[in-house]
Amino acid sequence: MTILHYLIVLHISIITISNALVHIPFEIFDFKLTWSAFIYPLVIVATDLTVRRVGKDLALQVVYYAFPFAIITSIVIVSMETNFNLALRIGLASAISYGVGCLIDVHIFQKIREKLSMWWVAPMFSTVISNIIDTYSFFMVAFYNSNDTYMSVHWMEIATSLIIVKVVIGIFCFLPLYGLLLKRVL
Repeated sequence: MTILHYLIVLHISIITISNALVHIPFEIFDFKLTWSAFIYPLVIVATDLTVRRVGKDLALQVVYYAFPFAIITSIVIVSMETNFNLALRIGLASAISYGVGCLIDVHIFQKIREKLSMWWVAPMFSTVISNIIDTYSFFMVAFYNSNDTYMSVHWMEIATSLIIVKVVIGIFCFLPLYGLLLKRVL
């Protein structure tokens, strides 16, 4: 297997696990969240490392190839946990948000990286911007007016809380991890 294949499998795995956890809500200090908040930010780190490792064009290929398989595996796994209609909505939402979020991430990351030499600026800003776009688009498509009453009523609040958690995790946990991997792997 080539590096491209490993990166595609990595993206598919992160997305599938995140989608399996996204419809499982919980609360911490009155913040409504889902368990995907702790997994999904890894896809942004993986995308940014992919751009650095293999370049923008091959990173876009990783997104394009991972995209359909991640959606299919997500639908299959989520339908084992819940009803098929919700699994399809989550799969469709994932397709839209992953595609848009990662494409924006790749382009923003590359533009910032070309202009600024500090290693942490591009991944930090691309993480924040892509997480905002990705999370709101995902939750609107997956849960707005869905048959999951709790998620349908609270999707906007959950999405906002998730963005805060994902950005904090991204900046304070995954950005240092990114820096470490950048030194060790690249």
